[in-house]
Amino acid sequence: MPIPGNLLTTAMAVMPQTDVRQALDLALTLDIPFWPQLPNSSYYEDMYVQAAEHFPGIVLDMDQRTLRFSLPKFIDEFEETMSRFDDPAYFDISEQYSVVYHDFLSRDLAGRPAIRGQLEGPVSFGFNILDQDDRPILFDDTIRPFMFEFMAKRINVQLARLKERNPNAFMFIDEPGMQFIFSAMSGYNDQQAKADLDAFLATVDGPRGIHLCGNPDWEFMLGLDLDILSLDISTNAEIFASCTGSIRKFLDRGGVLVWGIVPTGYEVFAKESLGLLAMKLEGIWQHLGKNGIDLELLLDRSLLSPATCCLVNPDRGKTVENAFTLVNHLSQMLRVKYKLA
Repeated sequence: MPIPGNLLTTAMAVMPQTDVRQALDLALTLDIPFWPQLPNSSYYEDMYVQAAEHFPGIVLDMDQRTLRFSLPKFIDEFEETMSRFDDPAYFDISEQYSVVYHDFLSRDLAGRPAIRGQLEGPVSFGFNILDQDDRPILFDDTIRPFMFEFMAKRINVQLARLKERNPNAFMFIDEPGMQFIFSAMSGYNDQQAKADLDAFLATVDGPRGIHLCGNPDWEFMLGLDLDILSLDISTNAEIFASCTGSIRKFLDRGGVLVWGIVPTGYEVFAKESLGLLAMKLEGIWQHLGKNGIDLELLLDRSLLSPATCCLVNPDRGKTVENAFTLVNHLSQMLRVKYKLA
């Protein structure tokens, strides 16, 4: 089934709340709900830690809140991992690693237009996890292919679980580190990334997409074999809107864009209003329309969301809660205006 568009709402998964029920109830206020990731409530709820479950060689220190990799430990644990490679339960997220995920799966989600899950992507995971020599495991030619295969398995298992709750489920592959592959200093260039990601996405069940809040090469991102791309348009509007040709091709092949338009930072959010956000968003759409992108097609293939995650607001979760409310109001207003309701 296709991912719905028509300016329905969803959001980023990482949230500042510490109360599981409160966070999940908030996620369920959106048209397309998801299970929140709550690192402030437990280190197990951190997106990197969740992705690392059962990955051989991982050294997790809950007291120090650190996540590392040891090659000798990887060698010791690799055979056990391979012996469980056809066991879906082994690749699912356990209740220890996410109480929220299992609470989400217990809810009645069948009547929603879609539901969504997520897992940290291999590029960001590989950049973030350092080995015993303080080197990102993404640079290890032995570990990297296994890491892509391992993460694909985990994504597919989670998607299968979600589809049991709603057949129109899809997955976000969270890739905040994707922007770094376009730096000359990264040590992992876009040609390597393109080859690895093409092979990776070919093994990932659909629908699937990438979510990131940074500013990568948007032409590169739009050229990947994705069903959905989620971005912070609030910050990256001008540079993203300049990629008209790639955006048109992405939409023409059925891709959906998630416009992250409502800021979640305390000070920035205080300066916004419903009218200003609508004006910003419609300004981008008008620019794209002048460059040959049909507005009706664009709206049909668009979702709305807050712009980014934010864990450091002085009011803790209140601004994020307000951003969820505002994105719902923005959706309702624009859906009425463009006769999508």
